[in-house]
Amino acid sequence: MPFDPKKFIPDAVEYITDTVKNEKAILALSGGVDSFTVAGLASQAIPDQLFVIFVDTGLMRENEAEKVKEAADKTGVKLKIIEAQDRFFRELKGVTDPEEKRRIIGKLFIDIFEEEAKKDEVTFLMQGTIAPDWIESGGQGRDKIKSHHNVAALPSGMKLKLCEPLRELYKHEVRATAQELGFPEHIYSRQPFPGPALAVRIVGEVTPEKVKIVQKASAIAEEELEKAVKEEKMEMPWQYFAALLSAKTVGVRGDERAYQYTVVIRAVRSLDGMTANFSNIPHDVLQKISTRITNEIMDVGRVLYDITNKPPATIELE
Repeated sequence: MPFDPKKFIPDAVEYITDTVKNEKAILALSGGVDSFTVAGLASQAIPDQLFVIFVDTGLMRENEAEKVKEAADKTGVKLKIIEAQDRFFRELKGVTDPEEKRRIIGKLFIDIFEEEAKKDEVTFLMQGTIAPDWIESGGQGRDKIKSHHNVAALPSGMKLKLCEPLRELYKHEVRATAQELGFPEHIYSRQPFPGPALAVRIVGEVTPEKVKIVQKASAIAEEELEKAVKEEKMEMPWQYFAALLSAKTVGVRGDERAYQYTVVIRAVRSLDGMTANFSNIPHDVLQKISTRITNEIMDVGRVLYDITNKPPATIELE
C-alpha cells in the first residue's frame, strides 16, 4: 500500500502527544529534512513543551549554522544554537577508527542535550531517526553495517527518554511528509547529510584543518553539479559531496614538488539510501570540479571520482 502523508501526519501527532504527555521534550535539529519534519510534527503536538536545539559541532557544511537558523526562522521554529566546536575537536583528537568517532559524537550530543534538559526539567529527546538508521546499525539478528550516532552510538547510561515519530519511514516518505506539512522545497528536497557530519567524510583523524578542506571542496562540488543539472547536462544525484582521504600524494605545485591531500568526489542515485548507484557525471563537469578544487584549495593536489555502487560500498566513506 503506497505511503500516504495525509494519513501519517495525524497519526504521528497523536503518537507524540501520547508519548510525551505533559512532560517536556528537546528536539535535536540537525538542519536536514528528517529533523525539520519532526519539528513540524512536534510543533503541532506539543508546542508549549518543546525546546528545539541545534548543536554547532564545527563539523558541519560551510556556513551551516547560519543556513539552519535562517530556515528555522522562515518556518517558524524557535531555535537555540549551542556552540560546541572546541568540545568536539578535543574529544576527536587522535581518533581514527570510524566506529569510535561515531560513538564519541553520539555521546557528546547526548551529554549536551542532558545538560540542557536539566535547565528546563526536560525528560524526552526527539530525534529524526528513520528506518535506514536502525537497520544499518544492526541488532536483532541483523549485521551491523555502521553505527548511526542516533541509534547504536547512543550511550548506555542515557537518562532522556526517546521519541522518534519517523522511525519506520524511509527518506522519500519523510520528504513527502515534509512537503505535506508545508515546508519549502529547499528543506524537503535537501540532500541527506550524515548525523556525525564531516567526521565520516574525513578518513582517519578529524582536525579543523581537514574540516575546512572538506567544507570548501564540498561547496565547489555542490555548486558545479547543481549548475550542470540546471544546464541539463546530467540528472540530479540523490546525494553528492566531497570527502578527504588520510594519505597524501606527491604532485607538482608551480615548479616545486608538492605533497598534498587527495579529495574524493561522491555522487549517487538512490530512492531510500539502502542501495545506490554512482551518478554518471560528464567528464567536462568532473574536470571543472577537479580544476577548481586544486586551484582554490592549496592543500589538495589530487581529485578522484568514486564509481562504486552500494553495495559493496556505503554512500559515506566511513
